[in-house]
Amino acid sequence: MTGATGDGDEVARAPWIPGPRRAADDHADLTARLPEEAEEPDVDDPDVDDPDVDDPDLDDPDLEVPVLTHNVLKSLLGAWALSACSTGESRAVENHLTVCAPCADEALRLRDAVALLHEDRDLDLDPLLRSRVLENCLGRRPARIPVPDWVTPYDAETARLDALLRDIGESEWHAPVRLKWYEEDRVMRRKATVAAVIGHLLAVDGLVSTALGLDDPLGAGVPELSPTERTEALWSALDRPPNRSLRGPWRDQSHTLIRTVAFAGRGVADLTVTYKDFALPLRDSLLERAFECWLHADDIANAVAYPYAPPSGAHLHGMIDLAARLLPAALANRRRTGLASPARHLVAAGAPGRSLHLEIEGAGGGHWYIALDSPAAVGSADHAVAQVAMDGVEFCQLVAGHITPEEAAAGQDGDREAIRDVLAAAASLSRL
Repeated sequence: MTGATGDGDEVARAPWIPGPRRAADDHADLTARLPEEAEEPDVDDPDVDDPDVDDPDLDDPDLEVPVLTHNVLKSLLGAWALSACSTGESRAVENHLTVCAPCADEALRLRDAVALLHEDRDLDLDPLLRSRVLENCLGRRPARIPVPDWVTPYDAETARLDALLRDIGESEWHAPVRLKWYEEDRVMRRKATVAAVIGHLLAVDGLVSTALGLDDPLGAGVPELSPTERTEALWSALDRPPNRSLRGPWRDQSHTLIRTVAFAGRGVADLTVTYKDFALPLRDSLLERAFECWLHADDIANAVAYPYAPPSGAHLHGMIDLAARLLPAALANRRRTGLASPARHLVAAGAPGRSLHLEIEGAGGGHWYIALDSPAAVGSADHAVAQVAMDGVEFCQLVAGHITPEEAAAGQDGDREAIRDVLAAAASLSRL
Protein backbone atom coordinates (compact mmCIF):
# COMPACT_ATOMS: atom_id res chain seq x y z
CA MET A 1 0.00 0.00 0.00
CA THR A 2 1.37 3.39 -0.93
CA GLY A 3 1.51 6.37 1.35
CA ALA A 4 -0.66 9.46 1.13
CA THR A 5 1.98 11.25 -0.93
CA GLY A 6 2.48 8.35 -3.30
CA ASP A 7 6.15 7.97 -2.27
CA GLY A 8 5.83 4.18 -2.06
CA ASP A 9 6.53 3.96 1.66
CA GLU A 10 4.65 1.18 3.44
CA VAL A 11 2.46 3.47 5.54
CA ALA A 12 -0.92 2.16 6.75
CA ARG A 13 -3.61 4.30 5.18
CA ALA A 14 -7.03 4.22 6.92
CA PRO A 15 -10.23 4.67 4.95
CA TRP A 16 -11.93 8.02 5.29
CA ILE A 17 -14.48 8.10 8.11
CA PRO A 18 -17.42 10.45 7.55
CA GLY A 19 -17.90 12.93 10.34
CA PRO A 20 -20.86 13.03 12.70
CA ARG A 21 -24.07 13.99 10.93
CA ARG A 22 -25.18 17.50 11.83
CA ALA A 23 -28.78 18.33 12.58
CA ALA A 24 -30.59 19.48 9.44
CA ASP A 25 -32.54 22.18 11.23
CA ASP A 26 -29.29 23.69 12.55
CA HIS A 27 -27.39 23.81 9.28
CA ALA A 28 -29.92 23.68 6.47
CA ASP A 29 -29.89 26.31 3.73
CA LEU A 30 -33.42 27.64 3.96
CA THR A 31 -33.05 29.51 0.64
CA ALA A 32 -32.34 26.35 -1.32
CA ARG A 33 -35.00 24.86 -3.51
CA LEU A 34 -37.01 21.97 -2.21
CA PRO A 35 -36.09 18.54 -3.60
CA GLU A 36 -39.13 18.42 -5.82
CA GLU A 37 -38.15 21.81 -7.29
CA ALA A 38 -34.59 20.79 -8.11
CA GLU A 39 -33.69 19.47 -11.52
CA GLU A 40 -32.92 15.77 -11.79
CA PRO A 41 -29.22 15.29 -12.55
CA ASP A 42 -28.26 13.39 -15.66
CA VAL A 43 -26.43 10.32 -14.41
CA ASP A 44 -24.86 9.85 -17.84
CA ASP A 45 -23.37 13.32 -17.80
CA PRO A 46 -19.62 12.97 -17.19
CA ASP A 47 -19.67 16.32 -15.38
CA VAL A 48 -21.98 14.89 -12.70
CA ASP A 49 -20.01 13.22 -9.92
CA ASP A 50 -21.02 10.17 -7.93
CA PRO A 51 -22.55 11.52 -4.71
CA ASP A 52 -21.00 8.62 -2.77
CA VAL A 53 -17.47 9.77 -3.63
CA ASP A 54 -15.95 12.60 -1.62
CA ASP A 55 -14.98 15.52 -3.82
CA PRO A 56 -12.68 18.15 -2.34
CA ASP A 57 -13.91 20.65 -4.91
CA LEU A 58 -17.24 20.70 -3.07
CA ASP A 59 -15.62 22.07 0.08
CA ASP A 60 -16.06 25.67 1.08
CA PRO A 61 -13.13 27.46 -0.55
CA ASP A 62 -13.06 29.98 2.28
CA LEU A 63 -12.84 27.32 5.00
CA GLU A 64 -9.67 27.72 7.03
CA VAL A 65 -8.33 24.31 8.08
CA PRO A 66 -5.86 24.72 10.95
CA VAL A 67 -2.56 22.86 10.84
CA LEU A 68 -2.44 20.80 14.04
CA THR A 69 0.00 18.26 15.44
CA HIS A 70 -0.84 14.59 15.86
CA ASN A 71 -1.24 14.91 19.64
CA VAL A 72 -3.63 17.84 19.32
CA LEU A 73 -5.70 16.05 16.70
CA LYS A 74 -5.83 12.93 18.86
CA SER A 75 -7.07 15.01 21.79
CA LEU A 76 -9.88 16.37 19.61
CA LEU A 77 -11.30 12.93 18.75
CA GLY A 78 -13.75 12.91 21.68
CA ALA A 79 -15.07 16.37 20.85
CA TRP A 80 -15.26 15.43 17.16
CA ALA A 81 -17.34 12.33 17.94
CA LEU A 82 -19.75 14.54 19.91
CA SER A 83 -19.92 17.13 17.08
CA ALA A 84 -18.39 19.70 19.43
CA CYS A 85 -15.53 20.81 17.12
CA SER A 86 -15.57 23.83 14.89
CA THR A 87 -15.95 23.26 11.16
CA GLY A 88 -12.24 23.79 10.55
CA GLU A 89 -11.22 21.48 13.40
CA SER A 90 -13.63 18.82 12.15
CA ARG A 91 -12.09 18.97 8.65
CA ALA A 92 -8.60 18.79 10.13
CA VAL A 93 -9.53 15.72 12.20
CA GLU A 94 -11.20 13.99 9.26
CA ASN A 95 -8.20 14.65 7.02
CA HIS A 96 -5.97 13.18 9.71
CA LEU A 97 -8.11 10.04 10.02
CA THR A 98 -7.38 9.15 6.38
CA VAL A 99 -3.65 8.80 7.07
CA CYS A 100 -3.51 7.61 10.72
CA ALA A 101 -4.84 4.11 11.35
CA PRO A 102 -4.62 4.22 15.19
CA CYS A 103 -6.63 7.45 15.35
CA ALA A 104 -9.13 6.04 12.85
CA ASP A 105 -9.70 3.00 15.05
CA GLU A 106 -10.13 5.21 18.12
CA ALA A 107 -12.55 7.44 16.22
CA LEU A 108 -14.72 4.45 15.33
CA ARG A 109 -14.84 3.33 18.96
CA LEU A 110 -15.80 6.82 20.11
CA ARG A 111 -18.52 7.09 17.47
CA ASP A 112 -19.96 3.75 18.65
CA ALA A 113 -19.86 4.97 22.26
CA VAL A 114 -21.68 8.19 21.38
CA ALA A 115 -24.43 6.12 19.75
CA LEU A 116 -25.17 4.63 23.17
CA LEU A 117 -25.79 8.01 24.76
CA HIS A 118 -29.55 8.64 24.76
CA GLU A 119 -30.97 11.46 26.82
CA ASP A 120 -34.20 9.55 27.46
CA ARG A 121 -32.49 6.42 28.77
CA ASP A 122 -33.07 5.67 32.46
CA LEU A 123 -29.73 5.34 34.25
CA ASP A 124 -31.24 3.44 37.19
CA LEU A 125 -30.48 -0.27 37.23
CA ASP A 126 -33.29 -2.68 36.50
CA PRO A 127 -34.62 -3.70 39.94
CA LEU A 128 -34.78 -7.31 38.72
CA LEU A 129 -31.13 -7.27 37.59
CA ARG A 130 -29.81 -8.66 40.89
CA SER A 131 -32.23 -11.60 40.93
CA ARG A 132 -31.52 -12.43 37.28
CA VAL A 133 -27.76 -12.36 37.81
CA LEU A 134 -28.03 -14.54 40.92
CA GLU A 135 -30.38 -16.96 39.18
CA ASN A 136 -28.02 -17.26 36.24
CA CYS A 137 -24.99 -17.75 38.49
CA LEU A 138 -26.71 -20.34 40.66
CA GLY A 139 -27.97 -22.12 37.56
CA ARG A 140 -24.41 -22.55 36.38
CA ARG A 141 -22.97 -23.39 39.79
CA PRO A 142 -25.51 -24.13 42.57
CA ALA A 143 -24.65 -22.81 46.02
CA ARG A 144 -23.00 -25.37 48.28
CA ILE A 145 -25.04 -24.05 51.22
CA PRO A 146 -28.22 -22.55 49.67
CA VAL A 147 -30.38 -19.99 51.45
CA PRO A 148 -33.72 -21.63 52.37
CA ASP A 149 -36.71 -20.44 50.34
CA TRP A 150 -38.46 -19.13 53.44
CA VAL A 151 -35.51 -16.81 54.14
CA THR A 152 -35.40 -15.21 50.67
CA PRO A 153 -38.05 -12.51 51.40
CA TYR A 154 -35.95 -11.23 54.31
CA ASP A 155 -32.79 -11.47 52.20
CA ALA A 156 -34.41 -9.54 49.35
CA GLU A 157 -35.97 -6.78 51.46
CA THR A 158 -32.84 -6.10 53.51
CA ALA A 159 -30.82 -5.93 50.29
CA ARG A 160 -33.30 -3.48 48.72
CA LEU A 161 -33.25 -1.24 51.78
CA ASP A 162 -29.46 -1.33 51.89
CA ALA A 163 -29.37 -0.23 48.23
CA LEU A 164 -31.62 2.72 49.13
CA LEU A 165 -29.34 3.67 52.03
CA ARG A 166 -26.29 3.60 49.77
CA ASP A 167 -27.94 6.14 47.48
CA ILE A 168 -28.89 8.80 50.02
CA GLY A 169 -26.62 11.64 51.14
CA GLU A 170 -25.28 12.39 54.60
CA SER A 171 -27.89 15.03 55.37
CA GLU A 172 -30.77 12.74 54.38
CA TRP A 173 -29.96 10.39 57.26
CA HIS A 174 -31.47 13.08 59.48
CA ALA A 175 -34.57 13.61 57.31
CA PRO A 176 -37.78 13.43 59.40
CA VAL A 177 -39.75 10.18 59.11
CA ARG A 178 -43.30 10.02 60.47
CA LEU A 179 -44.02 6.57 61.88
CA LYS A 180 -47.66 5.57 62.13
CA TRP A 181 -49.48 2.55 63.55
CA TYR A 182 -52.88 1.54 64.97
CA GLU A 183 -53.31 0.70 68.65
CA GLU A 184 -56.53 0.19 70.65
CA ASP A 185 -58.56 1.64 67.79
CA ARG A 186 -56.47 4.81 67.79
CA VAL A 187 -53.91 6.06 65.28
CA MET A 188 -50.51 6.40 66.96
CA ARG A 189 -47.73 8.61 65.54
CA ARG A 190 -44.07 9.02 66.34
CA LYS A 191 -41.48 11.35 64.82
CA ALA A 192 -38.14 9.82 63.94
CA THR A 193 -35.31 10.16 61.43
CA VAL A 194 -34.00 7.85 58.72
CA ALA A 195 -31.16 6.79 61.02
CA ALA A 196 -33.55 6.21 63.92
CA VAL A 197 -35.68 3.89 61.76
CA ILE A 198 -32.58 1.80 60.97
CA GLY A 199 -31.88 1.68 64.71
CA HIS A 200 -35.44 0.41 65.23
CA LEU A 201 -34.93 -2.38 62.68
CA LEU A 202 -31.59 -3.26 64.27
CA ALA A 203 -33.16 -3.53 67.74
CA VAL A 204 -36.15 -5.69 66.72
CA ASP A 205 -34.09 -7.95 64.44
CA GLY A 206 -32.07 -8.58 67.58
CA LEU A 207 -34.96 -10.74 68.82
CA VAL A 208 -34.20 -13.18 66.03
CA SER A 209 -30.47 -12.96 66.78
CA THR A 210 -30.94 -13.90 70.41
CA ALA A 211 -33.25 -16.80 69.45
CA LEU A 212 -30.40 -18.16 67.32
CA GLY A 213 -27.85 -17.69 70.10
CA LEU A 214 -26.17 -14.73 68.41
CA ASP A 215 -25.11 -11.43 69.99
CA ASP A 216 -27.86 -9.03 71.00
CA PRO A 217 -27.32 -5.50 69.59
CA LEU A 218 -28.56 -4.15 72.95
CA GLY A 219 -25.77 -5.98 74.76
CA ALA A 220 -25.57 -8.94 77.11
CA GLY A 221 -27.94 -9.43 80.03
CA VAL A 222 -30.85 -7.45 78.58
CA PRO A 223 -34.20 -8.62 80.05
CA GLU A 224 -37.07 -9.71 77.84
CA LEU A 225 -38.52 -6.64 76.15
CA SER A 226 -41.21 -5.98 73.58
CA PRO A 227 -40.19 -4.61 70.14
CA THR A 228 -41.21 -1.08 71.20
CA GLU A 229 -39.29 -1.33 74.48
CA ARG A 230 -36.20 -2.62 72.67
CA THR A 231 -36.36 0.28 70.24
CA GLU A 232 -36.64 2.84 73.04
CA ALA A 233 -33.76 1.17 74.88
CA LEU A 234 -31.47 1.33 71.84
CA TRP A 235 -32.34 4.96 71.09
CA SER A 236 -31.73 5.91 74.72
CA ALA A 237 -28.36 4.12 74.82
CA LEU A 238 -26.92 6.16 71.94
CA ASP A 239 -24.54 8.86 73.09
CA ARG A 240 -25.61 11.12 70.21
CA PRO A 241 -28.54 11.33 67.77
CA PRO A 242 -28.78 8.33 65.44
CA ASN A 243 -26.73 8.71 62.27
CA ARG A 244 -25.49 6.69 59.31
CA SER A 245 -23.12 4.72 61.55
CA LEU A 246 -26.08 2.44 62.37
CA ARG A 247 -26.19 1.12 58.80
CA GLY A 248 -23.09 -1.08 59.27
CA PRO A 249 -24.31 -2.93 62.41
CA TRP A 250 -27.80 -3.39 60.95
CA ARG A 251 -26.49 -4.80 57.65
CA ASP A 252 -23.91 -7.02 59.38
CA GLN A 253 -26.63 -8.41 61.63
CA SER A 254 -28.94 -9.21 58.67
CA HIS A 255 -26.10 -10.97 56.85
CA THR A 256 -25.25 -12.95 59.98
CA LEU A 257 -28.87 -14.02 60.44
CA ILE A 258 -29.16 -15.26 56.87
CA ARG A 259 -25.82 -17.07 57.00
CA THR A 260 -26.59 -18.70 60.36
CA VAL A 261 -30.00 -19.96 59.25
CA ALA A 262 -28.54 -21.32 56.00
CA PHE A 263 -25.92 -23.34 57.90
CA ALA A 264 -28.30 -24.44 60.68
CA GLY A 265 -30.33 -26.94 58.63
CA ARG A 266 -34.03 -27.70 58.36
CA GLY A 267 -35.00 -27.93 62.02
CA VAL A 268 -34.23 -24.27 62.68
CA ALA A 269 -37.40 -23.14 60.84
CA ASP A 270 -39.56 -24.16 63.82
CA LEU A 271 -37.40 -22.43 66.43
CA THR A 272 -39.52 -20.06 68.57
CA VAL A 273 -38.86 -16.31 68.49
CA THR A 274 -40.44 -14.52 71.45
CA TYR A 275 -41.73 -10.95 71.15
CA LYS A 276 -42.66 -10.81 74.88
CA ASP A 277 -46.43 -10.58 74.28
CA PHE A 278 -46.53 -13.23 71.55
CA ALA A 279 -44.25 -15.68 69.76
CA LEU A 280 -43.69 -16.87 66.19
CA PRO A 281 -41.76 -19.77 64.66
CA LEU A 282 -38.53 -18.58 63.05
CA ARG A 283 -39.97 -19.24 59.58
CA ASP A 284 -42.79 -16.75 60.21
CA SER A 285 -40.61 -14.39 62.22
CA LEU A 286 -38.23 -13.75 59.33
CA LEU A 287 -41.23 -13.22 57.04
CA GLU A 288 -42.57 -10.69 59.55
CA ARG A 289 -39.15 -8.99 59.64
CA ALA A 290 -39.15 -8.82 55.83
CA PHE A 291 -42.61 -7.21 55.94
CA GLU A 292 -41.49 -4.59 58.47
CA CYS A 293 -38.27 -3.93 56.55
CA TRP A 294 -40.29 -3.19 53.40
CA LEU A 295 -42.80 -0.93 55.15
CA HIS A 296 -40.13 1.09 56.95
CA ALA A 297 -38.07 1.28 53.76
CA ASP A 298 -41.16 2.77 52.14
CA ASP A 299 -41.39 5.28 55.05
CA ILE A 300 -37.77 6.25 54.43
CA ALA A 301 -38.28 6.48 50.66
CA ASN A 302 -41.22 8.84 51.14
CA ALA A 303 -39.14 10.99 53.49
CA VAL A 304 -36.28 11.43 50.99
CA ALA A 305 -38.39 11.38 47.77
CA TYR A 306 -36.94 8.08 46.57
CA PRO A 307 -38.86 5.73 44.24
CA TYR A 308 -39.52 2.41 45.96
CA ALA A 309 -41.52 -0.53 44.64
CA PRO A 310 -43.43 -3.20 46.59
CA PRO A 311 -41.89 -6.66 47.04
CA SER A 312 -42.12 -9.27 44.32
CA GLY A 313 -45.47 -11.01 43.91
CA ALA A 314 -44.30 -14.27 45.52
CA HIS A 315 -42.85 -12.49 48.57
CA LEU A 316 -45.89 -10.24 48.88
CA HIS A 317 -48.14 -13.29 48.80
CA GLY A 318 -46.22 -14.83 51.70
CA MET A 319 -46.56 -11.64 53.76
CA ILE A 320 -50.30 -11.48 53.12
CA ASP A 321 -50.65 -15.16 53.99
CA LEU A 322 -48.89 -14.60 57.33
CA ALA A 323 -51.24 -11.71 58.19
CA ALA A 324 -54.28 -13.81 57.21
CA ARG A 325 -53.11 -16.65 59.48
CA LEU A 326 -52.68 -14.23 62.39
CA LEU A 327 -56.12 -12.64 62.00
CA PRO A 328 -58.21 -15.23 63.93
CA ALA A 329 -55.99 -14.88 67.02
CA ALA A 330 -55.99 -11.07 66.71
CA LEU A 331 -59.78 -11.09 66.44
CA ALA A 332 -60.09 -13.32 69.54
CA ASN A 333 -57.75 -11.02 71.48
CA ARG A 334 -59.86 -7.97 70.58
CA ARG A 335 -62.98 -9.88 71.61
CA ARG A 336 -61.46 -10.55 75.07
CA THR A 337 -60.84 -6.81 75.56
CA GLY A 338 -64.31 -5.85 74.39
CA LEU A 339 -63.17 -4.29 71.10
CA ALA A 340 -64.94 -6.84 68.88
CA SER A 341 -68.43 -8.30 68.79
CA PRO A 342 -69.05 -11.54 70.73
CA ALA A 343 -68.65 -14.94 69.09
CA ARG A 344 -71.86 -16.32 67.64
CA HIS A 345 -71.25 -20.00 66.91
CA LEU A 346 -68.36 -21.65 68.75
CA VAL A 347 -67.10 -24.89 67.20
CA ALA A 348 -64.57 -27.52 68.19
CA ALA A 349 -60.91 -26.96 67.35
CA GLY A 350 -60.19 -27.97 63.77
CA ALA A 351 -63.84 -27.85 62.72
CA PRO A 352 -65.12 -25.47 60.03
CA GLY A 353 -66.86 -22.41 61.37
CA ARG A 354 -68.35 -19.09 60.39
CA SER A 355 -65.86 -17.38 58.08
CA LEU A 356 -65.03 -14.24 56.13
CA HIS A 357 -63.80 -14.59 52.55
CA LEU A 358 -60.76 -12.34 52.11
CA GLU A 359 -60.03 -11.79 48.42
CA ILE A 360 -56.73 -10.01 47.70
CA GLU A 361 -56.28 -8.65 44.20
CA GLY A 362 -53.15 -7.73 42.26
CA ALA A 363 -49.61 -9.03 42.72
CA GLY A 364 -49.37 -11.51 45.58
CA GLY A 365 -53.13 -11.92 45.68
CA GLY A 366 -55.26 -14.94 46.47
CA HIS A 367 -58.20 -16.15 48.55
CA TRP A 368 -58.27 -16.72 52.31
CA TYR A 369 -61.10 -17.75 54.65
CA ILE A 370 -60.80 -16.19 58.10
CA ALA A 371 -62.41 -18.01 61.04
CA LEU A 372 -64.61 -15.51 62.92
CA ASP A 373 -65.67 -17.18 66.16
CA SER A 374 -62.70 -19.23 67.35
CA PRO A 375 -58.97 -18.98 66.52
CA ALA A 376 -58.81 -22.78 66.49
CA ALA A 377 -61.60 -23.13 63.93
CA VAL A 378 -60.94 -23.70 60.24
CA GLY A 379 -62.04 -21.09 57.72
CA SER A 380 -64.45 -22.52 55.18
CA ALA A 381 -65.96 -21.32 51.92
CA ASP A 382 -69.16 -23.18 52.77
CA HIS A 383 -69.52 -21.21 56.01
CA ALA A 384 -68.60 -17.77 54.61
CA VAL A 385 -70.95 -15.02 55.82
CA ALA A 386 -69.09 -12.04 54.35
CA GLN A 387 -66.55 -11.09 51.69
CA VAL A 388 -63.90 -8.37 51.52
CA ALA A 389 -61.92 -7.60 48.34
CA MET A 390 -58.80 -5.43 48.55
CA ASP A 391 -55.62 -4.66 46.65
CA GLY A 392 -52.61 -6.52 48.04
CA VAL A 393 -50.44 -3.47 48.78
CA GLU A 394 -53.37 -1.64 50.39
CA PHE A 395 -54.09 -4.64 52.61
CA CYS A 396 -50.47 -4.58 53.77
CA GLN A 397 -50.79 -0.84 54.46
CA LEU A 398 -53.80 -1.66 56.63
CA VAL A 399 -51.90 -4.40 58.49
CA ALA A 400 -49.02 -1.94 59.05
CA GLY A 401 -51.42 0.65 60.50
CA HIS A 402 -50.61 3.15 57.76
CA ILE A 403 -54.30 3.41 56.92
CA THR A 404 -57.30 2.91 59.20
CA PRO A 405 -60.12 0.39 58.63
CA GLU A 406 -62.37 3.30 57.63
CA GLU A 407 -59.82 4.49 55.05
CA ALA A 408 -59.34 1.07 53.45
CA ALA A 409 -60.86 0.95 49.96
CA ALA A 410 -62.43 -2.47 50.27
CA GLY A 411 -65.22 -4.09 48.34
CA GLN A 412 -67.59 -5.45 50.97
CA ASP A 413 -70.47 -7.88 50.88
CA GLY A 414 -72.36 -9.72 53.61
CA ASP A 415 -72.27 -9.45 57.42
CA ARG A 416 -71.21 -5.83 58.12
CA GLU A 417 -70.27 -6.57 61.73
CA ALA A 418 -67.92 -9.38 60.70
CA ILE A 419 -66.32 -7.15 58.05
CA ARG A 420 -65.77 -4.34 60.54
CA ASP A 421 -64.25 -6.74 63.11
CA VAL A 422 -61.82 -8.32 60.62
CA LEU A 423 -60.61 -4.99 59.17
CA ALA A 424 -60.04 -3.64 62.70
CA ALA A 425 -58.20 -6.85 63.66
CA ALA A 426 -55.96 -6.47 60.61
CA ALA A 427 -55.03 -2.93 61.66
CA SER A 428 -54.40 -4.10 65.24
CA LEU A 429 -51.53 -6.30 64.00
CA SER A 430 -49.46 -3.13 63.58
CA ARG A 431 -47.02 -1.70 66.10
CA LEU A 432 -44.06 0.64 66.21
